[in-house]
Amino acid sequence: MTPFAGLIADEHIVSLLRSEAMDPAGAYLFVGPSSLGKATMARHFAAAVVCPLHGVHEDECAICVRSLRGSHPDIAVVSPGGTTGLGVEQARQVIGRASLAKIESDYAVFIFDEAGTLTEPAANALLKTLEEPNQGTVFVLVAENLDQLPPTVISRCRTIHIGRLPTESIIEGLVDRGVLPENAEAAALAAGGRVGLAVSLATSPDLAEFRRNWLGIPVRLTGRPGDARRLAEEMIASLQPMIETTIPDDLTKEAARKATRFAERALLVRGLEILASWYTDAASVQVGGPMRNSDLPIASLTAVSPGRAVTAVDWVMDAVVDVGGNMRTPLLLADLFTRLGTED
Repeated sequence: MTPFAGLIADEHIVSLLRSEAMDPAGAYLFVGPSSLGKATMARHFAAAVVCPLHGVHEDECAICVRSLRGSHPDIAVVSPGGTTGLGVEQARQVIGRASLAKIESDYAVFIFDEAGTLTEPAANALLKTLEEPNQGTVFVLVAENLDQLPPTVISRCRTIHIGRLPTESIIEGLVDRGVLPENAEAAALAAGGRVGLAVSLATSPDLAEFRRNWLGIPVRLTGRPGDARRLAEEMIASLQPMIETTIPDDLTKEAARKATRFAERALLVRGLEILASWYTDAASVQVGGPMRNSDLPIASLTAVSPGRAVTAVDWVMDAVVDVGGNMRTPLLLADLFTRLGTED
């Protein structure tokens, strides 16, 4: 097994990471929207760094296997310890460990898989180490956008921007993993280029219903706050079976809670994007443009005017940003559905 075997990712980024692993810098920042598989990519990169051959081999490598299973002693994943994010005590523990001798490899890799949650004191504590890294120590910070981190921290990292993948690439990657072609296609379409979300959705029996539910929202809107609140509650509840299929059974209670929160947010973001695509089609088809959702009845798309549809897209995409900002989801959706259902 090579470190990047089975990784569904942009070939140019994989090539870059292979090259970087040969002579790694002291710090990297993997940045891009949620559910793109950034943390997974960081783990594969770490495996290549600690490998004696840096992943340049064809045969099975026991060290790479252990690294990808999460059991290599020179790879540490640092996650928020509570609801307040990555705190200064965690940062100090990592700094202390980074000063110690490596156990097996010439390198030690520390992955901050939610670096965007670093508190200001934690970021300041980490900064000095990033400025004067120990020999053979590599930090990999994973964040959703650059605004989450101080410019001083960003400037000490090699930044790698990770974006969405074409649907065809995700389908191919899922099929290579043994997913049935029809399930791979459905997951890739529902995920909208987000590799991490596609991998999670590929085994969900509720995948097709997920897309139908969000595309079916516009025809259910009444503009009445009570109806909007009930619809919001229904949509949130409909996510739970899908979330449960994505959470491993062996997580601690705290880790499971975080994974559940992350999965819910990822599904909400994608659901809202699907909803926005309905309004995009409504605006486009009425002026002779193409449709993204070819299975929608055209007659249903004429229920709103092109101008109103464009406004609705803006409202829905604003909600996507608010979901990422941890606003209370039921209130957020209820307010959105009320506005969308109110006539011009």
